[in-house]
Amino acid sequence: MRLIPVIDIRGGEAVAASRGDRANYRPLQTPLAESADPVAVARALHALFPFPTLYVADLDGIEGRGADLAMQRRLADAWPGRELWIDDGLADGHIADGGLPPTVALPMSSRRLASGEMGRGSVEDHPHDAIPPPRSGRLGGGDSRQPIKSQRPYRDVVARVMGSEVLKSVSDYTRERAAAGPDAPLSLDFRGDAFLGPPELLADANLWPRRVIVMTLARVGSGEGPDLARLASIVARAGAREVFAAGGVRNAEDVKALQGIGVAGALVSTALHRGAITSDDLDALRAETDG
Repeated sequence: MRLIPVIDIRGGEAVAASRGDRANYRPLQTPLAESADPVAVARALHALFPFPTLYVADLDGIEGRGADLAMQRRLADAWPGRELWIDDGLADGHIADGGLPPTVALPMSSRRLASGEMGRGSVEDHPHDAIPPPRSGRLGGGDSRQPIKSQRPYRDVVARVMGSEVLKSVSDYTRERAAAGPDAPLSLDFRGDAFLGPPELLADANLWPRRVIVMTLARVGSGEGPDLARLASIVARAGAREVFAAGGVRNAEDVKALQGIGVAGALVSTALHRGAITSDDLDALRAETDG
């Protein structure tokens, strides 16, 4: 079972998501990090557990105000895991404007990004952004405030998430998928019982890529638990594709319930910051999966 921590960013800050009511998201307050700076939050999450993947929801991009490309680049430089998933509303011109590329495998070098010009997003410009690998996979494994640079590659892949809520038609999706690449995850977005996106995209599983996120916005940060019935329905139709749950994961028991219906992974945020899923839980879940 693969757990993927989520950072929602807006206006240069990490914000706490609640039921998909984005107008009322407020700066994140968490015992894991000293501030709502997204890089500080990323550092804290990786100190809690060596997650291989980080999911970044760029709300400015999703809501049409323009993606925060500089913050995306800072996080890309800072994240020591293998993968970064970025959902920014499929922001137009992200390469030309100096943003991150579509879904690609990147050279195994810590000095990389598609344009070859590091600019504001570089480790050199933000020396405190570099994240030292945790010594034990637990919070407190070393002083995360020290500007120590990792001696290994930070990640192999940037994956651009295709969110159904911003797609107008299947032809839009087909075009975006061709641009984003074969490894780009598709997020099937729901608000209540309503699917947000072209109905044909939900109806025809043959259109789905190999990784599918089921995003239940009303359950994000709600404490109500994941939508198991909907997820089970998607899993049954997904075939060999990996299905990831997003919204409502409260604790390790929810994670086990998701695993029991065939979900490959889950996006988590609130449960980590509230301490409902601890480093011990993460260690135990990993041991069960490996075992």
